[in-house]
Amino acid sequence: MKPDLKKNYSREAAVLKAMAHPTRLLILNSLRKKETCVCELRDLVGDDLSTVSKHLLVLKNAGLVAARREGNWLYYRLTCPCVLDFTRCIAALEKANV
Repeated sequence: MKPDLKKNYSREAAVLKAMAHPTRLLILNSLRKKETCVCELRDLVGDDLSTVSKHLLVLKNAGLVAARREGNWLYYRLTCPCVLDFTRCIAALEKANV
């Protein structure tokens, strides 16, 4: 495999790996609707702030979300909403195979 191609596939795999967790999928789908405070995401997920922050860091490092600070809180937004089309595609695949 050519180095450039391998590098591209590695980046794509990193995004898929970041999405490959139920909590992170929940967070991504929630952010589809609106920019959200980490405190609201904590309540949505039902885990402690530290755990939610770790999930958000994985998503941020993959380039899926971005954050802005307002006072003591961070607000997160989805950077590429079309990435969730992938999850809809998987859901359709599951229904077809039932």
